[in-house]
Amino acid sequence: MKININEVVTRDGFQMESKIPSIPYKLKLINQLMAAGIKHFELTSFVHPKYVPQMADADQLFAQIDRRSDVTFSALVLNQRGVERALDARADELNVVFSLSETHNLKNAKATVSESMDFVKRVIQLAPIPVNVCISTAFGCPYEGIYEKERLMDVYESLVEYNPSSISLGDTTGMANPRQVEETCSAIKSRWPNLNVGLHLHNTRGMGLANVLAGIRGGITNFDSALGGIGGCPFAKGATGNICTEDVVHMLEQMGYETGIKVDNLIQISKGLEQELEKSLPGQIMKAGQSTFTYTA
Repeated sequence: MKININEVVTRDGFQMESKIPSIPYKLKLINQLMAAGIKHFELTSFVHPKYVPQMADADQLFAQIDRRSDVTFSALVLNQRGVERALDARADELNVVFSLSETHNLKNAKATVSESMDFVKRVIQLAPIPVNVCISTAFGCPYEGIYEKERLMDVYESLVEYNPSSISLGDTTGMANPRQVEETCSAIKSRWPNLNVGLHLHNTRGMGLANVLAGIRGGITNFDSALGGIGGCPFAKGATGNICTEDVVHMLEQMGYETGIKVDNLIQISKGLEQELEKSLPGQIMKAGQSTFTYTA
């Protein structure tokens, strides 16, 4: 089975970093990741630099990337101005994000859930490129608690009617557990078997990789991850890193899944990222090496 990885290190990964990497470093990183086999990137977000200064270089970054016909560069947008900037920058896809939580959505998007859903509908209807929708805090919110899946299903049903390219579920602060993920994903895939569904998972409480496997059991083959396991949402209490790309790829390849990504390359790139950010990163495989590695006695 082929599992698709969407690399989000330059967007979700960097948006929480106090040291903001330069554009030359970001370009080098992206090229290294493409050489390792990454085919899909959430490159950046077109948001106001007052709120997320780490993304202030979004226009320049898109202008300088090495584009390839087999690689997709998407951009996250929260409002109409963001859509306009992303289209001007020639993003391949738009990722429109809103929260299932009213409290979090007001903090993150400065809008109610209903207002955000109206915006999503307009973008899908008018955008000349594919539009993906991500529902953040899809399993629970640090302000409103863990949800029953019926709350999500009602919103999901409305979104399906808009006919987006895909709908992703975001576990923004790592509140979901494997049973919850499998049951929710199974319910969605059972009801809409042909729908392109993804998972955006965080490892806040150490359940990230378990939730990946639960998602696969629930029928999901598309996952977001960040090199080194960095990232998080600046507008949600307790938000920490994404699931780690090299750890996810290593686990999947060891289990016989196909990713098309070179783990050895990822490990070296992640070590370089650690040096760039001047801190220890959460990733495990970069520290321990692959499980197939043996030492001389």
